[in-house]
Amino acid sequence: MEISMPPPQIYVEKTLAIIKPDIVDKEEEIQDIILRSGFTIVQRRKLHLSPEQCSNFYVEQYGKMFFPNLTAYMSSGPLVALILARHKAISYWLELLGPNNSLVAKETHPDSLRAIYGTDDLRNALHGSNDFAAAEREIHFMFPEVIIEPIPIGQAAKDYLNLHIMPTLLEGLTELCKQKPADPLIWLADWLLKNNPNKPKLCHHPIVEEPY
Repeated sequence: MEISMPPPQIYVEKTLAIIKPDIVDKEEEIQDIILRSGFTIVQRRKLHLSPEQCSNFYVEQYGKMFFPNLTAYMSSGPLVALILARHKAISYWLELLGPNNSLVAKETHPDSLRAIYGTDDLRNALHGSNDFAAAEREIHFMFPEVIIEPIPIGQAAKDYLNLHIMPTLLEGLTELCKQKPADPLIWLADWLLKNNPNKPKLCHHPIVEEPY
């Protein structure tokens, strides 16, 4: 009796990289280093965040002494956000970056990116997600429409749907029944786009986008 085996699922880890405002002019050579280090650049986005948006991105640092200077620095000009992918992308990118403090990096990891491009303990040139949870949150912040793998299946998928999808969908279907639009599918699609609770609110300030 032949047993049918499911096709293997290949998971390539993703992480978020940010080229910070003071070195965006070095983007081309940094991207070259990234590609030569075995990463694939899945998506790229150039944008200018407000101080409030930077505060939301660095919410885990809230209350620390350097927080106001950090948000001022990160909102001082356009930055480039990149989704990087490869085997063990998170740890390899952090290793390539070196210590958070660029002054320490220059002493202990002189070949690291922060040693080369960073200035001091605050202006350290580049960002990398610390772990999978951080990568997932940060990628969703910068790229709201991206799906982070692995996609849940089985009970995990049901739990995700019940927690994150069904409440909004039921609210939309209820409103659909009240409105009775001529084209219910288009109406519901538009309603879900406008009322997506997981979409970061990045539309209230200027955003600069550039293609490759």
